[in-house]
Amino acid sequence: MPSSPPPPPTSSSAATGGDSLRNSCHDFARSLARLPATIMDGFSRSMAARRRRRPREIHPPPFPPLPPPLVPEELVFFTEFERCYGGHHPFFYGCRLAEALGIARREGKLVFVYLHDGGGGGGGDDQPYYTEQFCRRTLCSDVVVEFLDANFVSWGGVAGRGEAAGLVASLQPGSFPFCAVISPVSDEAIAVLQRIEGPVSPSELVEILQRTIDEQRAASGQSWPDELAAAVRASRAEEEERRRSALRLRQEQDAAYLESLRKDQEKERSRKSVQEGLANAKPKATTGLHPRYPGQAASKTAQTRPPAQSGTAPSHRTEAKTKIMIRFPNGERKQQAFHHTDTIREIYRYVDSLGIPDIGSYQLVRSYPRKTYSRQQLGMTLQDAGFHPSVTLYIEQLQ
Repeated sequence: MPSSPPPPPTSSSAATGGDSLRNSCHDFARSLARLPATIMDGFSRSMAARRRRRPREIHPPPFPPLPPPLVPEELVFFTEFERCYGGHHPFFYGCRLAEALGIARREGKLVFVYLHDGGGGGGGDDQPYYTEQFCRRTLCSDVVVEFLDANFVSWGGVAGRGEAAGLVASLQPGSFPFCAVISPVSDEAIAVLQRIEGPVSPSELVEILQRTIDEQRAASGQSWPDELAAAVRASRAEEEERRRSALRLRQEQDAAYLESLRKDQEKERSRKSVQEGLANAKPKATTGLHPRYPGQAASKTAQTRPPAQSGTAPSHRTEAKTKIMIRFPNGERKQQAFHHTDTIREIYRYVDSLGIPDIGSYQLVRSYPRKTYSRQQLGMTLQDAGFHPSVTLYIEQLQ
């Protein structure tokens, strides 16, 4: 990362960049792009060895390569982007592109792809400056973060390494920063709905993305090629089945939670009853008095024993339920109901009980506004944390 941004471009270069920006903003094209097999089946060594020729660099690249043992390849972009530009940014899925496409298919969303190249991408000497400004002022702005998290599955990569190299070879970007809106069609092809080349402001980016969504919805009523239509029908059937399975799972989890809560309350009432009975029996042992007839002891017990709790007491706890949606780095989602007086410790216990593999050390993160709930906030109630009546939390793995 350079310590300070380069000087602003000259007027001639700024004019050229403005023309490129206007052309890219109005260039909406639907096409089918066949992805390399390396993206779907694993990146081969020959593809990993490919590197784009870099011209004379005026600044060091912002993302220096990291040794593989430190950071997994799927998390290189996410880790380095957050290191360079801070923690307030769109939620980029730390997974392979094929998994991001699968998540988008299941959620009925489009995929927003950002390919990062801080230098040597063929965009001229002003490219590092444009990339730096685009990341800090556009991608990390509040309006773009909120819009992307609500409407897209975001995926990012570093041009020249990992799967991003194969994607660059397929999409052939003319300049950087480069963004694209894609949609899954089959296991080997994607539909490229929009290309955004060069820097744009936050409002321009949101406008382009919103127009892409509107045009895609309008085009969905038209006749599509047989291959695309069959893929869409299969995707919708799969999504419907997944929704039904998720609904059944949530209902079973809620029922199990309520049953466990009811049993805990019954145990608590039984424990209190035993304690009260022992407390009432102590005066009888010390005084040595005996009832003159059996009914006398029953009446005294009835007088000293507190009235039994009605069946409406546990329902008071179940009324104020808080729905917690937990999203894992691999795209899996789990939803569970908690009481608003429960603490964040209960959420950690629930996540640990799921036994999700390869989680390791983690912390809970709220996306927008971004806030971290680590082990230091275990005693905070869900109501005090602002989780009631519902919230979505992300699992952020720790190094």
